[in-house]
Amino acid sequence: MYYQFVSVTGRIMGKGIPAKHWETIARKGFQLVYGSTANLFVDRLGNYIGYGPEARELVGIPDVETFCVLPWDRKTARVFCTLFRGREEEVDGGAFLTSDCRGNLKRIHDEFTEDTGLHLRAGTEPEMMWLKTNPDGTPSVEGKTKPYCYHIDQFSELQPIIHKVMEYGTAMGLDMIQGDHEDAPGQLELNFMFDKAELTADRLTTYRQICRQVGREMDAFACFMPKPFMGVSANGCHHNISLWQGDENMFMPDGDDPRVPGKIGLHAIGGVLEHLRALTCITSPTVNSYRRFADAGFWAPIFADWGFQNRTTALRISAPGRYEYRSVDSAVNPYLSFAALLMAMKDGLSRNLDPGPPEERNIYDAIAEGKDVQRIPETLGEALEALEADDVVKAALPGDMYRVFMHYKTDEWKRFIGTVSDWDVNEYLDILP
Repeated sequence: MYYQFVSVTGRIMGKGIPAKHWETIARKGFQLVYGSTANLFVDRLGNYIGYGPEARELVGIPDVETFCVLPWDRKTARVFCTLFRGREEEVDGGAFLTSDCRGNLKRIHDEFTEDTGLHLRAGTEPEMMWLKTNPDGTPSVEGKTKPYCYHIDQFSELQPIIHKVMEYGTAMGLDMIQGDHEDAPGQLELNFMFDKAELTADRLTTYRQICRQVGREMDAFACFMPKPFMGVSANGCHHNISLWQGDENMFMPDGDDPRVPGKIGLHAIGGVLEHLRALTCITSPTVNSYRRFADAGFWAPIFADWGFQNRTTALRISAPGRYEYRSVDSAVNPYLSFAALLMAMKDGLSRNLDPGPPEERNIYDAIAEGKDVQRIPETLGEALEALEADDVVKAALPGDMYRVFMHYKTDEWKRFIGTVSDWDVNEYLDILP
């Protein structure tokens, strides 16, 4: 049995325990070091990220409703867990562990619903690339198909992989609804049905786990790196967002224009645009994420505006009743992104923020004609500064989570700027005389 939880970067962590101990673990939980919520990685100075070796141990309690037998290994099952502080701790013993991104999302969503009467339903568009493997089994940087967007022939090249992903996804509760070949080598998008935010986050995590297993079986590498190739599209993970009151979609238009959401939708969009720069740090969370924005000719959303079916803006009304948040990529931790979007939308609702009229023009043309539009950060370092300055989005990272996230991502950024790359060598090795 895999007792699993999700780290600050979206990795699946946990323990494997023989099934005969299920009743004991379900009642008492398992223990693991706090630092596992930060992948148990060390920073550039050799310090453990988030928690040192002297830190206490967390307790993971399984959420029994998430129990699922793995369809590729019927002798093994998985269950997601909620994390707590150790019961014997002097301060907050037995309390929720605030570096548990999955538990945080549940609590933030519950508070949002209590305050607004609304809940978030979300769907994701998990683009990724299927790469060839080298003779030694390591991944190459070569896609298994040609970069032809929406071509059924290229989709068919990946059909054996697609069938296996759908077989496993269906067995693990994903309602697979559609898919297509995107416009990078080996790039595939397979979609499953939207649902409440925390369920969609669990399913995206499950989908990634499935893809990695299918890659093992099919001699392919499932790549979720945002931008492994320049000159072709990156791997996005657009979030399709709506707010509901019971079974009523409150994003539906309430006027004569079917392209414009109702007041709740407009204020929610206003909140997201208000906080987009800080949100980008969470939804585009790696150094590599910003290569996607630099290669802006490939529909990368870099301006804080919105419009109906307008792919040049950061937010797009993709259909009446929902909007597509586009400044998010395949490396996103969905528990963090949904929590952050909830906080931004809550701010928009409480302050009645007006997003302005929808932009119908290509945003680049609009800017050329004089429109003043805020740009999202150009680097992870700039995004970290935006997050530090935004108390609303920071509130989506409560307690230890903000400290752990900032330690991890600041170290990532500083390791990058402290690295001499191939570009540096090629550009400057023969710089003088």
